Amino acid sequence: MKNTWTDLPLNYGDKLIVMAGVIVDIQDGAVGMDLKGRLGSLRVPKRMLICDEPLQIGQEVAFRMSFPEVVNSTPNEKYVQILEHEKERNG
Repeated sequence: MKNTWTDLPLNYGDKLIVMAGVIVDIQDGAVGMDLKGRLGSLRVPKRMLICDEPLQIGQEVAFRMSFPEVVNSTPNEKYVQILEHEKERNG
């Protein structure tokens, strides 16, 4: 029985690649980083970042990740409604 997101079927196997970036934003619970190679930006919970010293803007980061894969062609209505509600609330 598939009842969690970790059980979602993926059509393509993992192809882990090294991603690198620079920390550009530090908030109480999140860290923002710009990815090198003009690959965009990423925001992760602070607790996910491995660091032995206090975080600083400009520190370089690296990690491995695979390519995201769309696993359901039908949009999740719950999330669509939440996004529309937030858009209306924020103008």
